[in-house]
Amino acid sequence: MKRTAMVALQAGLMMTLGLAAQAQDAPVAGEVAEGSLAGKTLTFVSYGGIYQDGQIASLQDFVTKSGVTLLSDGPTEVAKIQAQVESGDVQWDVVDTGTLTPYVYCGTLFQKLDLSKIDTSNIPEGQVGECSVPAMNYGTVLMYKKSTYGDNPPKGWADFFDTENFPGTRAMPGDSEPDTTLVEIALLADGVPKDQLFPADVDRALNKFRSLGEDLIFWKTGAESQQMMESGEADMVIAWSGRAMAAQKNGAEYEPVWQDWIVVMDQLTIPVGVKDPDASYALINAAIGKRAQEIMTEQTSYSPIHKDAQPQVDELLQKWLTNTPEKVAMGYQQDIPYWIENYDEVETKWGEFIAGN
Repeated sequence: MKRTAMVALQAGLMMTLGLAAQAQDAPVAGEVAEGSLAGKTLTFVSYGGIYQDGQIASLQDFVTKSGVTLLSDGPTEVAKIQAQVESGDVQWDVVDTGTLTPYVYCGTLFQKLDLSKIDTSNIPEGQVGECSVPAMNYGTVLMYKKSTYGDNPPKGWADFFDTENFPGTRAMPGDSEPDTTLVEIALLADGVPKDQLFPADVDRALNKFRSLGEDLIFWKTGAESQQMMESGEADMVIAWSGRAMAAQKNGAEYEPVWQDWIVVMDQLTIPVGVKDPDASYALINAAIGKRAQEIMTEQTSYSPIHKDAQPQVDELLQKWLTNTPEKVAMGYQQDIPYWIENYDEVETKWGEFIAGN
């Protein structure tokens, strides 16, 4: 009897010690062991400009503590990731992507994440994917030039397509990754009821944009969209909120339309075949930490995803944060599951559209 009790006690003690060890080893968002990555190099890839500058700034504490050498590259392009993965020579260690990308290419271009190596406990529910965690939250908004429209500004996405009542040049995203939310927005503007959006008529949506003819121009990077607003090149611009804020801060005479602004969350991913996955996990875990998220927000205007983050922002930046109750109520969220299932069709047709066909 005594021997049985002793064995049970020893087993219980070992289990307790094992759980304590596991708890001790569990990652905490924003923390990294001193010197743990000394002598190693990581390449972080994003979309350039104010956004990537803010991300790199938010990682400086991680760089200092871990001893890693951090390189910055970009912009993010699926074709480049695919070429690296297929060649077996992956140079990008952590990649910031658009919302849909890691869902579509999960397990093929992006690794399925081992969430025991990342502390996701402070991320909003429903935002952690199988192959990604959110980098931040932001919005795509309709920006208009005040001097063009005066007392009769556009009030919603339908006005983007109304060249009779709102004449002028329009600018929209024109890179290789399809913006599936804009497909939904175009269909709604063309009179499709919300409860009849799906299955989505991609041709009809893209033809809605084609109908703008020479009034429509494209931007390929966020920096380019910001420059368009600062130079006054376009009368309306579909822009990322961080770029729009930066343009406004630099004196651009543009204002946002918040009704049905598009809810967006960039994603942090690890390409398949990276040379040091654990180092990549460490970078992601640092990027989603409380202080890192605060710094990122303070420098970019993008909303933090750490629930306890309290960025110190001025009045202008406060106006651009998208996580306030008022902004959340006006936001428009795309149907991600639908587009994952139907990505091939929209990718092909979007490519033809961007190429001018």
